[in-house]
Amino acid sequence: LEKQLQELKEADVKWLHIDVMDGNFVPSISFGFPIVKTLRKAFSGVFDVHLMIQEPIRYIKEFAESGSDMIRWIRECGCKAGLAVNPHTPIEEVYPYLHLTDMVLAMTVQPGFGGQKYIHSVTKKVETLHKYLNENGFDSVLIEVDGGICLETALEAADAGSDILVSGSSVFKGNIGQNVHDLLEAMNHSEKV
Repeated sequence: LEKQLQELKEADVKWLHIDVMDGNFVPSISFGFPIVKTLRKAFSGVFDVHLMIQEPIRYIKEFAESGSDMIRWIRECGCKAGLAVNPHTPIEEVYPYLHLTDMVLAMTVQPGFGGQKYIHSVTKKVETLHKYLNENGFDSVLIEVDGGICLETALEAADAGSDILVSGSSVFKGNIGQNVHDLLEAMNHSEKV
């Protein structure tokens, strides 16, 4: 993990998206706040923490104190707040909460497992959200897309209006530096850039 973090830094990665899963809210188990605290010592970029856990409010303070910068759910601990939307949830469901959030995460896979294929129907939701944000004074709210991001889908998601792309498998399989470079190069060809 330390070697991979070093490769990410060398590839000039600025954000690290950390999926926290408890085996209850979603079927898989992943990192907890002790790992986030350890990672913080080796990575100075933004920690974007996605809490896919039962009762996330119980753990907000611990994740904030461990070095999280952006936690989907709450601002009370001095972190920015994000709101995640599953693939089959209508995007309009987030509209009443936009004034409370700094970012909307559009899940383009079913949460809980890595290596899934991008669900292309979510692209239209990202376009709809992007248009709504711009037309209704929410220009500062970021759109993040998570799941199935590879060279082919990165451009699709960026063109739809996403500001941040989360890529796990496409980055960590093979040469991390080259994979990050290739994804950033694809992003530079987006109509949005």
